Amino acid sequence: MKRVEAIIRPHKIDDVREALLAIGIKGMTISEVKGFGRQKGHTEVYRGAEYRVDFLPKIKLEIIVTDSQIDATVSAIVKSAKTGHVGDGKIFIIPVDDAIRVRTDEAGEGAL
Repeated sequence: MKRVEAIIRPHKIDDVREALLAIGIKGMTISEVKGFGRQKGHTEVYRGAEYRVDFLPKIKLEIIVTDSQIDATVSAIVKSAKTGHVGDGKIFIIPVDDAIRVRTDEAGEGAL
C-alpha cells in the first residue's frame, strides 16, 4: 500500500475528486494548507496599503491506495490538477506498512 500526498490549487479540488472517483478511489482526506515554492507568493493591496502574501492557500489530499492503483491515481491527479503554470503542486508517494479499520478490525488492503 502507498499513501499519495498531493498539494494542489484550491480551485482544482472538484476536478481531482471527480477524476479519482472515476477510477474507483472512494476515500480521501483533504486539508486546507498554506505554503510556497517556486510560486513565491504575491503582493496585494488592502485599504491603500500594499502587503506581501508569502504563503499561498493550497489543498492537501491524502489517499491510501493499493500498489496496483498507484499509477492510475497519480495519473488522474496530474491530468485533472494541471494548469501548466508555476504553482500547480506536487505529489509525494509514501509506503504504508498497514491499515486498520477501527469499526471492524480489518487490516491490510481490506481496511481500505
